[in-house]
Amino acid sequence: MIPVQFDYVAPTTLGEALTALSQHGDDAKIIAGGQSLLPVLRMRLNAPEMVIDLGKIEELRGIRDDGDAIVIGAMTPHAVVGSDPLVAEHAALIPKAIEHLADAQIRHRGTFGGALAHADPAGDLGAPVLALGATFVIAGPAGVRTVPADEFFVDLFETAINDDEILTEVRIPKHTGWGAHYEKFVRVAHQWPIVAVAATLQTNGGTISEARVGLTNMGSTPIRARGVEEALAGQPATADAVRTASERATEGTNPPSDLNGDAEYRRHLAGVLTRRAVLNAAGA
Repeated sequence: MIPVQFDYVAPTTLGEALTALSQHGDDAKIIAGGQSLLPVLRMRLNAPEMVIDLGKIEELRGIRDDGDAIVIGAMTPHAVVGSDPLVAEHAALIPKAIEHLADAQIRHRGTFGGALAHADPAGDLGAPVLALGATFVIAGPAGVRTVPADEFFVDLFETAINDDEILTEVRIPKHTGWGAHYEKFVRVAHQWPIVAVAATLQTNGGTISEARVGLTNMGSTPIRARGVEEALAGQPATADAVRTASERATEGTNPPSDLNGDAEYRRHLAGVLTRRAVLNAAGA
């Protein structure tokens, strides 16, 4: 299907993009890599009068070390993030997840910030950035503000980004030396996860000193498995201890039921995948 006709602009600065967004209001849509928006336009599920392309704004690209955090520009392609040595060293959970994100073409075209702003609860990046305690930097007419990951994902396909704002970068606190693993369950390759688990943890002498676990597709937003995190703290990184902690994986979840599996099936998967992800992250 062909999209409804729309006007198009490709600003070269963030200021120009914010101005265009302000001028067109609800009639405008932002496009980053286009991997989420273009299918929506082709199916005519959305019909904006203006599409604002961020692809020419260089200030929104790149990865840098900022002391206690790694900063990823919103327009940085997944493939660049996944292969960056700074990210691998200080936020290993991110490239672990990107390995499983769609296929090579989408990883080269899709953008880190675009996927997070789209806020699909089955997306592969929400749970990892939530587990890592990321902060989102958002620019708008009133200036720049920051939103913690716990407050960024609001509901199904809904974030804390207002209609007149643009996500500019994502700040990820360094987790240098932490083990990390992303365990994803699909029926066919490159599919959206039926359930996935992002786990990163710090161990000391075979004991888990701190754990952070995020769940994918277990509710209308990514979810922190805080019960699992609490149960793992101070425990040995053994199969028995991890199995017991993983029994709390479904606390606070509300998984969907669809053709890929009902809610109860997803609850079962969450426990199994959490155990696998934590054990892999611990190197056990």
